[in-house]
Amino acid sequence: MDWKTDAAGTATAAISLRGVVKRYGPIVAVNGLDLEVPPGICFGLLGPNGAGKSTTMRMLTAQALADEGTIRVLGYELPRESKQSRLEMGVVPQLDNLDVELTCRQILTVFARLYRVPRAERTLAVERALQLANLLPRADTIVRELSGGMRRRLLVGRGLIHKPRLVLLDEPTVGLDPQVRQELWSLIDGLRASGVTVLMSTHYIEEAERLADVVAVMSQGKIVAQGTPPELVLAHAGEQVLEVYGPPAQLAEASEIVARNGWQSRRSGPALAIMRAETLDGEAPQGVRRPANLEDAFVALTGEEIE
Repeated sequence: MDWKTDAAGTATAAISLRGVVKRYGPIVAVNGLDLEVPPGICFGLLGPNGAGKSTTMRMLTAQALADEGTIRVLGYELPRESKQSRLEMGVVPQLDNLDVELTCRQILTVFARLYRVPRAERTLAVERALQLANLLPRADTIVRELSGGMRRRLLVGRGLIHKPRLVLLDEPTVGLDPQVRQELWSLIDGLRASGVTVLMSTHYIEEAERLADVVAVMSQGKIVAQGTPPELVLAHAGEQVLEVYGPPAQLAEASEIVARNGWQSRRSGPALAIMRAETLDGEAPQGVRRPANLEDAFVALTGEEIE
């Protein structure tokens, strides 16, 4: 990839946000956000609905303008140079905005022109996007007749028609069944392997854990922690979790022991999960030990459960 460089010859960040604030009336959707995404990785924004992820995505495409702070994408300053940055990035929106009366091929051809793919290269670009999205057999099918998973793949192919250096994926698999989600995960993993920078917002913890090289946990419009998934787990949940199962009275007793010792815990369905089980002493209640995971770390950071 041909990245811009600074005076020292170091590649600039693919995305850089400094002190970014976005308000909607009295609601502060993004609150002093600092974020830097280096080139060539898959970077995951993990957070519940309402954390500010989609607002951040809209600001990166200049669909929403920051009230405070600075934003640079691919070295371009936003919103002043947003047209230039958009030509070099691909965007896969959370909401399906496909024209249902056009075929897959027609939609991709239109976007090849919009992204200024040279005329002599458009046919090949469309074929490549169809193949990438696994839609060659449906190339001449109108969108109305496609399944939800096919439409989502078409959105991805559309966002990649011009071989962008950076791809923004806003909740790429929301609402899809597990099989289609796995197909899209393979596609996203292929993008990362090819050197494309990917910024992916998600509220699926497994998605972030499986795909992202680096995860930033977002809550109430801010980044509250950042690192590789294993780093986040170790720092905020430890190596092991002790899960205590039983009737309400037994769980209440376990909760009293946790509170008395100042241990970190969370309710996990019909169980009480106690973090950093490797450090617990002899007063620990009976339970099942398991490796800590990113969901444990997320709840420890935000106090919120998400899917």
